[in-house]
Amino acid sequence: MDMKSTSQAMETEKIPRLLAQLAIPAVVAQIINLLYNIVDRIYIGHISGVGAAALTGVGLFTPILMLINAFAMLAGSGGAPRAAISMGKKDNKTAEKILGNCFALLILMAVILTVVFFTFAPQLLTLFGASEKTLPYGVAYARIYILGSIFVLIVMGMNPFITTQGFAKISMMTTVIGAVINIILDPIFIFVFNLGVRGAALATVLSQAVGAIWILRFLSGKKTILHLRKENFRLQKDVILPCLALGISTFVMLSTESILSISFTSSLSRYGGDLAVGAMTIITSVSQLATLPLQGICQGGQPIMSYNFGAGNKERVKKAFFTQFKVCTIFTSCFWLIMLLFPKLFAGIFSNNTDLITYTAWALRIYMAGIFSLGFQVSCQQSFMALGQAKVSLLLACLRKLILLIPLIFILPLFIQNKVFAVFLAEPISDIVAATITTITFMSRFNGILNRGKV
Repeated sequence: MDMKSTSQAMETEKIPRLLAQLAIPAVVAQIINLLYNIVDRIYIGHISGVGAAALTGVGLFTPILMLINAFAMLAGSGGAPRAAISMGKKDNKTAEKILGNCFALLILMAVILTVVFFTFAPQLLTLFGASEKTLPYGVAYARIYILGSIFVLIVMGMNPFITTQGFAKISMMTTVIGAVINIILDPIFIFVFNLGVRGAALATVLSQAVGAIWILRFLSGKKTILHLRKENFRLQKDVILPCLALGISTFVMLSTESILSISFTSSLSRYGGDLAVGAMTIITSVSQLATLPLQGICQGGQPIMSYNFGAGNKERVKKAFFTQFKVCTIFTSCFWLIMLLFPKLFAGIFSNNTDLITYTAWALRIYMAGIFSLGFQVSCQQSFMALGQAKVSLLLACLRKLILLIPLIFILPLFIQNKVFAVFLAEPISDIVAATITTITFMSRFNGILNRGKV
């Protein structure tokens, strides 16, 4: 797809068809990513004799992993909509400056994060709850992964720039290639070469390295519209700061996941013991089946809205938003219905333990009671980002988790007799309240943003 055909598609292609072309590869990529993460953990859990301790140790690395991802998306999710808006204005020179500045920032962040996390890995893992038994596995996995974090930052931070140009299939292939290589290398390194958790980390780093090379070759090749150029690598305040301002909401959403995970685990451990914590582990995996495809749909909608917003085509921006909004809402409503009707089916995928399945099915119904509203919340919040509205996007990103959910996890058990029920109930309450506020805020501001054309 060349510049002319991409511009033509963004400006004239029927919105439902264009959204499908951009969103389906993104959704597929998110689901593959989810599956390969699950497979990764299954392999580690089956290491002979030490599987449970190894899995726990590697699991404790999750907050650091989330922070690395958050820094990558600070540049990617902030820079890509800005680049698309500039492309909509036919200003590819500025769009390329944004691409180059974001790439330089990712390299700088990779150097700093590698030094800090590699040095303090043992202390951080101990802080997250590692014991003498699990710490060696956590440190062994963490240090190899951290040394390869530059590849993770390039893959996650640069891939949105490929999607935003309309090359959704190329973007999807980045994830598919990495996932397939990781799934193949995992058992070879872990079991054949007997490298244990180090093998799992090495497989992940190598798969991300291949993904990074794939991205860099594309962005410096002939097919791309926006090219990585050395002259754009020098950081400029007027270029990078608006990108950071826009990306900060995604950064907050990803980085607060670690705080949220600690909050849920500590409360459930206190009130419900190991069974409640086990149920929460399953629920977290199941909930990703809703959140990751939602992100994929919005990744497809973002370039259409950003491009046409930059081009001043208000009606097309509106059509794109309402099509995305409808798809997100239908998806989460169907997911909500399935969760309420068949919770045991999903609990059974992750465990053979009858007590845990029964307990998880009960907890799933409570936790997922408000999941239908997530379509409203995510669609509107991501659309604020697509339209360059950094401040309101950040506030709404903080609303659901930091302002509502985390406090409710600790407050509700003070007023409800069944403490575990109270902890799980925090999720649907925060979902519905946040979705209501976000939707009202977006709908009341949408026309004003389009009329001002302010980015």
